[in-house]
Amino acid sequence: MKDDLQKKLNVTGLTMIGIGATIGSGIFVTPADTIARLPHYGWAFVPWILGGIAAYCGAMTFAELGAAKPKAGGVYVYLKDAFGPLSGFLYGWTVLLVINSGALAALGIAFADYMGFFIKLGPMATKILAITAILLLSGLNVLGIQYSDSMSRIFTGLKLLAMVAIIGAGAYAFIQNPHVFNSGFQNSIPSNLPESITTAFIGVFWSIGGWHHISYVSSEAINPARDIPRALIYSIGIITLVYLAIIAAYMAILPSDQIASSSRIAGDAIAHLFKGGGQLVAVFIAISIFGTIAIYTMSAPRIYFAMARDKVFFSAIASIHPKFKTPANAIMIQAVWASLLVLLYGSFMKVIAFVTFMDILFMALAASSIFIIRRRHENTGTFRIKQYPLLPLIYLLITLIFVVYTLMSLNQGAFIGLGILVAGILAYYLFKLQSHPLADNT
Repeated sequence: MKDDLQKKLNVTGLTMIGIGATIGSGIFVTPADTIARLPHYGWAFVPWILGGIAAYCGAMTFAELGAAKPKAGGVYVYLKDAFGPLSGFLYGWTVLLVINSGALAALGIAFADYMGFFIKLGPMATKILAITAILLLSGLNVLGIQYSDSMSRIFTGLKLLAMVAIIGAGAYAFIQNPHVFNSGFQNSIPSNLPESITTAFIGVFWSIGGWHHISYVSSEAINPARDIPRALIYSIGIITLVYLAIIAAYMAILPSDQIASSSRIAGDAIAHLFKGGGQLVAVFIAISIFGTIAIYTMSAPRIYFAMARDKVFFSAIASIHPKFKTPANAIMIQAVWASLLVLLYGSFMKVIAFVTFMDILFMALAASSIFIIRRRHENTGTFRIKQYPLLPLIYLLITLIFVVYTLMSLNQGAFIGLGILVAGILAYYLFKLQSHPLADNT
């Protein structure tokens, strides 16, 4: 069946998708956890630097994969082609049930929490607002990729402005007090350093993950072989530099004990400097999260669309809207499931612990597909990693350390995710055997 999604994304649009999908709520919240675990103004940067290195190595790896296989679904396609259809299906299955829908649920909850800064909301009202945001943006994404592209540019631009404001505030605080980094931070190496760095990675991976959403819309890029590698590299470079600058700004504004105890570190930092600053930052953070929801509701449904085209998912999801030329059914099934997760979980930290493990596990597996594609000489794209195999190996090493540590720590979210994975194996064979009438792709 012909993949006739519209090709309207250039390198700027793709870069904005990568940045917008990555910068959501994480950098405004998770640095507090990092500094609580590593209350040293030098060591606190280490997990974020390692996260940036891992993201760069991963982006370079995915840049070559994206140039070689510019098809709708991205990671799903790489896994399917390298390891067989079952691995691709399990990724798509997990993205729908755990990774992307879980991320959407967490983002929706975070958005509603920040709106609660202005409007008093009870627990149920918070969930209703989160679900409303998810459904509204999913509906807008049905209208066409050009609307999704415009939303990603506008919201990403606004969130970058908010970050520039926070960095500027940190620079102002540093000028006022150049010795501010000595305020409450330890001078000695933290105890249990390897464990502290590893556990801090949950927040780091959550905050720095999302750039691979560029690969999901590969088939809608105007020139994928050229623009996907550029967009991945540009987005990672911008994200890493901005994140490090923001963490330095937090440190310049607040002492370590206040950072570690903060649940809204960005708002608390600006409120510490300027009257009304907390409310202003809350507006920008809500906008940032809203923009990330817009991108997530647009990108991942291309995976379910590709799975249905491969006849291993409900055939109705393979259809393209006759007027808007978007995978409308795939977008809406994700929106409905994410809304159910909001009702089931209702906690930001519970959801991200549940999501991060499965996301990193599949990202590591997808990155390893480059070795198979290279061996088969399938890369006909215009981009090849010059530092091969060093960069893919660095990415795999960092991500696999995280995966193994998470399993060893008996993380509940990890085992729930593995249970869903096992259920996915059964679902795959049900679809494959066409024992379900909806699996027939007519």
